[in-house]
Amino acid sequence: MTTIGEHLRTPLGTPAPGSSARPDDAPPAPHHAAQRLNWLRAGVLGANDGIVSIAATVVGVAGAAASTATIGLAGGAALLAGALSMAAGEYVSVSSQRDAERVAAAAGRPIGGADSEEAFTNPWHAALASLLAFTAGGLVPLLVVLAPWAVAWRVPVTFAAVLVALVLTGWASARFTGASHRRAVARNVLGGSVAMAVTYGIGTLVGTAV
Repeated sequence: MTTIGEHLRTPLGTPAPGSSARPDDAPPAPHHAAQRLNWLRAGVLGANDGIVSIAATVVGVAGAAASTATIGLAGGAALLAGALSMAAGEYVSVSSQRDAERVAAAAGRPIGGADSEEAFTNPWHAALASLLAFTAGGLVPLLVVLAPWAVAWRVPVTFAAVLVALVLTGWASARFTGASHRRAVARNVLGGSVAMAVTYGIGTLVGTAV
């Protein structure tokens, strides 16, 4: 039982002796932070990859003067394949990381405080986050390019929508990592623009040749 004297000697904000409570302002456990970063990384990267991959696909097919149905079929197939590929890749990558954490914990050298099965990074969480994020990101260019009101201007409208989406994912990436917002956004926009420009140019050449 804690005496009054022990309470008086306990610094403000420190749990009393015998108490397991953690101060409200104490930082989260390292493995909890790692789990959150795992989700965020998979989510942001998945969304960004979905935006760029599907945009490049539909813009390239549109450049070949394909019909709306053909663009939709190509974009839908790319969306499904890309989402599954991203999920599988995340699962394999994080599973390797989890194996390393288990080996380190067994040797008495836990990584980031991971000393129990629940504390290890979860490959299923990363795979699901990546799958959903890729799908959400890929739906942006796919829905825009298939919009009935955008048929006459579908390529420039898709370009514009994708650039806005890339600005948002670039900002989110910098927000979570603490990096420069301007650099992250510029990198996203430049990479996406180059990808769409190249695939559109190839699609146009193929369409002209055919």
